[in-house]
Amino acid sequence: MGVRSDYALDLQLEQVREQAAGQDVKQAVDSVLRHMRSGLGGHRKGGQTLLQLLAAARGCAAAADEWSTVRLLQDSIDYSEERILQPDFEERYRLFQDGVRNEGLRKHVAAQLEINCRHVANDGREFLREHPEATAEQLLTRIESLAVDMRYLVAPEDRPGRYIALRGRAERVVWLQRALQERVEIEDPEHAASSIVASPEALALLAADRDGQMVIRAAELHRRSIALADLRKVTEDRGASELDLQQALTDLHWIFGGQFVGAAARRRLVAGDEIDIPLIRGDGALHVVELKRAMSMKGPLVKRHRGAWVPASEVHDAVGQAVNYLVGLDENRERIYEEFGIETRRASAIVLIGHPAAQPEATEREINEALRTFNTHVNRVEVLTYKELVDNAERSLGIQPLQGS
Repeated sequence: MGVRSDYALDLQLEQVREQAAGQDVKQAVDSVLRHMRSGLGGHRKGGQTLLQLLAAARGCAAAADEWSTVRLLQDSIDYSEERILQPDFEERYRLFQDGVRNEGLRKHVAAQLEINCRHVANDGREFLREHPEATAEQLLTRIESLAVDMRYLVAPEDRPGRYIALRGRAERVVWLQRALQERVEIEDPEHAASSIVASPEALALLAADRDGQMVIRAAELHRRSIALADLRKVTEDRGASELDLQQALTDLHWIFGGQFVGAAARRRLVAGDEIDIPLIRGDGALHVVELKRAMSMKGPLVKRHRGAWVPASEVHDAVGQAVNYLVGLDENRERIYEEFGIETRRASAIVLIGHPAAQPEATEREINEALRTFNTHVNRVEVLTYKELVDNAERSLGIQPLQGS
């Protein structure tokens, strides 16, 4: 922290000198002013000498029982050590504009408050539109998180004068800050983390460095672990619909394995058929993901048949639906390839259905074994429970999955 010495402090000390009653106190303040004005080229001197002279003047005023002067000199010290902001200091002592109140500052503060309140109101309305069932406490929590995100505004270079607050950026900055503190000695890890998150160039430099790649991979693992935790909550929600599950899986194509490079832009490739999640494998072939309910299935996931657990009717119906999709894709493969560049000749499918917790009479192991046995006898279609999907993804991240019965 530097020692500030400027025209505002000079004017304030002049006011202190005028208010001081004793000659000794006036001389002590004069010593401070002589030091400040002894700089070359009109620059005011500061440094530790300034702080020492201010402290000596404050002590002299205290010895003379001039406690109002002591308070003023304490403000001088606080300003020099940058504990009082310049606008506040100038307004407090009416240092400029002939001692009248600075209307420019008042209008500036009023304008900032108006902008802040409007932004909070707009964000609150958007949040309530997306979450009409939200409580007052949840709305306040949203506003508090917005306040933290405001610390990491982005200024797009192609939009001068515009600033963007990206939701969730604060959490990423805090995590990266902790990662940098643990791995690298950085004087200001919060500033470094904020710059890295906001700058594509900084991310590119990290990607080119082996240690930087480790931080990026760790950040990506952190992001994915959060996404998996959110997905697990939805899959364990007895009220979650197929749409809820589909939304929770949006942009999580990596959860299905490394052979998938992304999701297709179009879900309707064949008339009358709309694929829940169309994935693209590394070889360009399509992979269909068919979503059914998790905890809220109408019937059982498996049933007893001749002393063994076998898939129940809902599983067979879902597999039949996936097979029909594949047949339609096969029959229209030439048109689909010409129009969309997607290869459907080798298309495959996965059916996500059910959750072991919804059928306690069968253990998780028995359910998984029944579905795996079934999968070995079905061509191009695989059946998984939502829990097994999330567990497999967590294992790939090095997270120990929750154990079932």
